[in-house]
Amino acid sequence: MGRFAAVILILISLAACKGDTTTTVRAQSANNGDTRVAKTLFGAASSGSQQSANAIGGYARGCQAGGVELAETGPTWQAMRLSRNRNWGQPALVDYVKDLSRFAATQPGWEGLYVGDLSQPRGGPMLSGHASHQIGLDADIWMLPPDRLNLTREERENISSISMRRAQGAYTNSNWTPQHEVILKAAASDPRVARIFIFPGAKVAMCNSATGDRSWLNKIRPWWGHHYHFHVRLNCPEGDANCTNQAPPPPGDGCDDAQGWVDRILNPPPPNPNPRLPRGPITMAQLPSQCSGVLSSN
Repeated sequence: MGRFAAVILILISLAACKGDTTTTVRAQSANNGDTRVAKTLFGAASSGSQQSANAIGGYARGCQAGGVELAETGPTWQAMRLSRNRNWGQPALVDYVKDLSRFAATQPGWEGLYVGDLSQPRGGPMLSGHASHQIGLDADIWMLPPDRLNLTREERENISSISMRRAQGAYTNSNWTPQHEVILKAAASDPRVARIFIFPGAKVAMCNSATGDRSWLNKIRPWWGHHYHFHVRLNCPEGDANCTNQAPPPPGDGCDDAQGWVDRILNPPPPNPNPRLPRGPITMAQLPSQCSGVLSSN
């Protein structure tokens, strides 16, 4: 057993845990009383667990067993910001990223993809940044078209992607190209994909230019930020009983909804007089019970 696993076993033995009677109750209460901050524990894991691949819980409240590492460099991709150690995911996600990168490499001016954050080795809440990316089924793809795939580790820490937005995200800017649209269409057309997040102006731009079959637009959803990268979220793998899918997008192409986002950017509504208060960090008690086993596994 590795040093990390041994430390986790000691910590788990000190945590108060209660029994359970059903699967539903276990996912919610087996870690009752365990007030340890989950991001501290999962952020310390340097490698995936030696378990069968399994996405556990929901995209913003879970962990991953048997996570695999996306190679730092491949024929048509490079993983960025290697110091974060967030180039891990479920096998389905790693396969998807490789497939999409091969397609991207067929586009003029693109040697493949620069790949941002996937998940931590064992998933879970991250030390900084994302609220999701916890179960190994989310990936950020940079908007910057790669012109070479031999960046050093240092270059990958210092290079930045490029923004595609204008007017706070109401419109695309001159960096936006037909190749971005083609790659996003391919990304969304893959049946493994649940949805893709991107800034509202980009969704409206694609709505205005799309011809023929528009069904792929349904999966592309407007969201704040997401103008330096687009965020791909996969469906739970078939047969993965511990994984909780997000509700599917509403029917239709979603273009009217995206235009509504743009309208609100251009004409902001009054501020909410009762803004949501910030939440404290997620504790182990708030994660599915299996996540304790993921941490303690070799």
